[in-house]
Amino acid sequence: MLSEFDLIKQYFVRPRHPARATLGIGDDCALLTPTPGRQTAISSDMLVEGRHFFAGADPVQLGHKSLAVNLSDLAAMGARPVGFTLALALPAAERDWLAGFSQGLFALADAFDCELIGGDTTKGPLTICITVFGELAPGQALRRDAARAGDDIWISGTLGDARLALAGYRGEVELPAELLRAAAPRMHAPIPRVELGMLLAGQRLAHAAIDISDGLVGDLGHILERSGVGATLDVDALPAGPVLSTRPAALRRAYAAAGGDDYELCFTAPAGARAAILAAAASVATAVTRVGRIEPAAGLRLVDAAGAPLDLRLAGFDHFAG
Repeated sequence: MLSEFDLIKQYFVRPRHPARATLGIGDDCALLTPTPGRQTAISSDMLVEGRHFFAGADPVQLGHKSLAVNLSDLAAMGARPVGFTLALALPAAERDWLAGFSQGLFALADAFDCELIGGDTTKGPLTICITVFGELAPGQALRRDAARAGDDIWISGTLGDARLALAGYRGEVELPAELLRAAAPRMHAPIPRVELGMLLAGQRLAHAAIDISDGLVGDLGHILERSGVGATLDVDALPAGPVLSTRPAALRRAYAAAGGDDYELCFTAPAGARAAILAAAASVATAVTRVGRIEPAAGLRLVDAAGAPLDLRLAGFDHFAG
């Protein structure tokens, strides 16, 4: 039987892995030495079994997603990942589960040179809480309160396949098994757009940004509220995922605009930056799509491809609703 400290040593301490922290796992605190002239960006996300993922979820995919949703927050600010802590509650210390979880976690961490520097473990309902640390130059952060009237609204990647997969698992829609298999990776293994966020911030191409976790309509609404502006959003211009794009129009609109779990970037930028944004996105092999504009008048106006108003009752995900 694994003790708490055996668990940490066997699955989360990496003695032959290059360390970036001044002091990492094994003491009361980790120590990070900031790069001179840089600000630190910090974010935290919690994943709870039965709320954010199904019981019995694949541990490799869960390890990936647990870190990916945090890295997506750094991407939205334009920050470079540095390190993270992991607080993990487990109903039991199962070796196979821990091996798979740490494999998925560290594969993504290594891809972004982000070091596990500390954390905690305890026994309890399966709960994963990661706090991630990044850095960027002062004044470069892509804040939610910086959108300006006249800005274009952009989306990275595609939207809606994660929500479609969830609906397929729940039996909310009829989805053939092969289409569910095709959509499922967007739900289980999102790709944080760290490189794109860093370019948007570093080249000062964007004004404001947010990662799309609770659905575009709700998350864009946070930018509008914090910035004191409104927007018109072309729902038919939203880049639906490859599986969602085969579904009926009403479902495409609903899941692309408010599906959630996409972990793409929504950002606003001046019209004069269009060519530079396309070039930056191409340099990191990430598609970007213009889907609307920021306007002085408050509120979010949804329109179709012809510019006609759409009467859609859409809202972002709320953990305490329902």
